[in-house]
Amino acid sequence: MTHDELQAFSIEKGDHSTVTITGEIPFTYLAKQREAALKAIGKDMEVDGFRKGHVPEKVILEKVGEMTLLQEMAERAINEAYPEIVSEHKLEVVGYPQISITKIAQDNPLGFKAIVAVLPKITLPDYKKIAADINKKRESHEVTDEEVEKQIEDIMRQKMAYERLQSKAVAKKEGASGEVDEHVHDENCAHDHETPITEEEDFSKLPLPELTDEYVKALGQPGQFTSVQEFKSKLREHLAVEKERDVASRHRAQITDAIVEKTTVDLPEVMTNAEIQQMLAQMREDLNRAQLKFEDYLTHIKKTEEELIAEWTPSAEKRAKLQLVLNEIGKKEEINPDPSAVDHQVSHLLEQYKDADETRVRVYVESVLTNEVILKMLEEQK
Repeated sequence: MTHDELQAFSIEKGDHSTVTITGEIPFTYLAKQREAALKAIGKDMEVDGFRKGHVPEKVILEKVGEMTLLQEMAERAINEAYPEIVSEHKLEVVGYPQISITKIAQDNPLGFKAIVAVLPKITLPDYKKIAADINKKRESHEVTDEEVEKQIEDIMRQKMAYERLQSKAVAKKEGASGEVDEHVHDENCAHDHETPITEEEDFSKLPLPELTDEYVKALGQPGQFTSVQEFKSKLREHLAVEKERDVASRHRAQITDAIVEKTTVDLPEVMTNAEIQQMLAQMREDLNRAQLKFEDYLTHIKKTEEELIAEWTPSAEKRAKLQLVLNEIGKKEEINPDPSAVDHQVSHLLEQYKDADETRVRVYVESVLTNEVILKMLEEQK
């Protein structure tokens, strides 16, 4: 289509960051689709006396009618013209359009209307100041003695519970009718086995055994711990890694939540729906990996898919809004990922997923790495 023909289409803004595209495609443009449309309609047509896919035009039209052919031509013409219209009017569309034909007749222009979501106008707050204020209150990731002692207590109580279950299993196997032998002795457990433990017993109220070198040698893999001192040291190291990760995750969420909350944007519904579909796909994949069915999971939690989607909608809106915020910050700050890092990650993913589309993988990697650069920039604000 010519520049003037494309410019003749009207663009009307609607609610929730949508636009309505209205106009006509010249019949000359539509007529160019006739041969391809005939071929598409006739490729699976079976008519006596003709080979499949080689039915003459006259016979095809006798079978389906001129209007069916026009509709096929119209669909093809719109599919070709739509990207040109979007490009000409510099529209940043999101998702697929809802297209309806408003006028179709032989030797006449094709009229159609398309409603599509576009990237919304976004007004950012002073994101650097917000990040700097939150950075000043960053939580310490140093592991305290109290946290180490609490973890030790949890480990010891879990061990007590596990050993009790083992004792019950042995007793049941020996025909003890479900009751544990009252005289089973465990040198690591400071529980009086003269009093049987019931199913409802609260292990948090039982006295703990003494933490000795012999006790810790029985924990973990053989030879993993040789003394109480070594056990506490390694436990502290493990807790430090966990706490640093958890603190960093919470801190990042505090920054992004605060910025998103103060951002003004009219979020298109299609973006929320896309996030929900991603969340559903991820859940199905996780359940499948665990050899569970999505339908069985819904039965277990006593919810329908619609109820789950309704529950997820606020979170999906937040995720979609956050991505818009990060995209806008990236534009303002002119942030781009390191090309060599992108190439390396793309190659790594393509090795793992042989059938993946390289272009899509590259777009995904660029987005993830760009987001990471933006988030680190925010975390460094002072």
